[in-house]
Amino acid sequence: MANVSPTRGDMSTHPDVSEMRARYDRMLGGRDVALVDGPVFLLGLYCAVSPWILHYTTSQPALATHNLIVGIAIGLLALGFTAAPARMYGLSWAMCALGVWMIIAPWIVGDSPDAGVVVNNIIIGALALILGAMCALTAVRSVPKP
Repeated sequence: MANVSPTRGDMSTHPDVSEMRARYDRMLGGRDVALVDGPVFLLGLYCAVSPWILHYTTSQPALATHNLIVGIAIGLLALGFTAAPARMYGLSWAMCALGVWMIIAPWIVGDSPDAGVVVNNIIIGALALILGAMCALTAVRSVPKP
């Protein structure tokens, strides 16, 4: 009878272990990776709760729902950047797109928003754009050169 019990194999015998370690070190070797993941998550968290902090849930209900959904999306991107950086940093351009969308969303999703709502979304969008560009630069630098 075959042994089907789960065992933990030794990764050091894998034929591609040196390449995998080198790629992992390139991706996580820079301090900027760790410095970007936390602020991205905090930005997503703030974006999700900002309608309740700034009290525009009654005046802009569509924009409140919008910020909640986009904030959750930004937070999930941050968790992905932390959990699987080699796979997720390719999606950092999506973070830039979310930043641009957050900047223009008050006029598209909202109904004649006041200055506080507009400034809030512009700041969130600008930060998402900057942090997304930092993530994208990290991903570009980690790609091996031929």
